[in-house]
Amino acid sequence: MKSKFKIKGLDCANCAAELERAIQKIEGIESANISFMTERMIIEYNETRKEEIMEKVKKTAGRMPKNTGNLLISILCHFI
Repeated sequence: MKSKFKIKGLDCANCAAELERAIQKIEGIESANISFMTERMIIEYNETRKEEIMEKVKKTAGRMPKNTGNLLISILCHFI
């Protein structure tokens, strides 16, 4: 399953890359792509674990360095 998210609060492209790498490490994530310029994230993941994975994505974002403390992720749509 693919989901598209709107991301607010990233300070730079390096922050986006760091978040992308962290999310790719979550068990059940098949792929993750984050664009700092468009403030979008697209992830592909195991649909049977959707709720668990979404919680882990939010927790991962919440552990980003201090300069991204205002990071907000909201779901735009579930299916792409």
